[in-house]
Amino acid sequence: MPRNPRHDAILAILGVRRSVSVGELTERLSVSEVTVRKDLSLLEDGGHLVRTRGGASMAEDPTVLRPVQIRRRESISIKRRIAIRAAALIRDGETVFVDSGTTCALFAEQLRDRDLCVVTNSIDVVTVLRDAEGIQLYAIGGSYRREAGSFIGPTAIENLARFHFDSAYIGTAGISEAGVLSSQNVNEAEVKRAAIAAARRRVLLCDASKFGVRAFSTFAGPDDIELIVMDENPTVHQALRTLGMETIVATAAQKEQKEKK
Repeated sequence: MPRNPRHDAILAILGVRRSVSVGELTERLSVSEVTVRKDLSLLEDGGHLVRTRGGASMAEDPTVLRPVQIRRRESISIKRRIAIRAAALIRDGETVFVDSGTTCALFAEQLRDRDLCVVTNSIDVVTVLRDAEGIQLYAIGGSYRREAGSFIGPTAIENLARFHFDSAYIGTAGISEAGVLSSQNVNEAEVKRAAIAAARRRVLLCDASKFGVRAFSTFAGPDDIELIVMDENPTVHQALRTLGMETIVATAAQKEQKEKK
């Protein structure tokens, strides 16, 4: 289905509100109810929303969309290995963007003793780095999304446009078999897209369980990511490399070596 600005507007509203009525959409988009209902039907056919009595609600996959408090407890050892391996890629003096999400928060912990400029949309990253002496820390601000502990929306996008990053470290809710990255939220996806556009090097921090998962809103394709740092899973690594995506493996041995230092 061709990209439609009106459809984008409907999804953006649902990204914030979760549900909306036909009447409100008619008023906000300045179109007829017939047009709104047709748009909602097309978006439902595409799996983007669910029609409800008198309106629509966001289509959410409960296996993907979970509160950040729950995600923090999942696969911590794997995510920490990814964080340690990714931190080794950074040189002191760089300006980096660190995304929201549990893996990115663990990644930020590995940067506390570094000399860096860090820009983030994550409240967890701010908390981790707020008293790190060598870190020059910028929070982009915006509308706070509690489910992800992140700042999103027009203010966040506008502030991101003021920066140029040596590298951006991005999280994802899913990566499809075709290498398409997706987020749980439309506005979250927009922030990721803006950070990727502002970065010279784009690195994805992703555990192998995300492969084959399609979340609600796409934000990047195989050509938009330079490198993927992922835990050991030969099948997934080979599938991604077949798509032309470079991957490196975060191993348990690397974690043990880091902890001994």
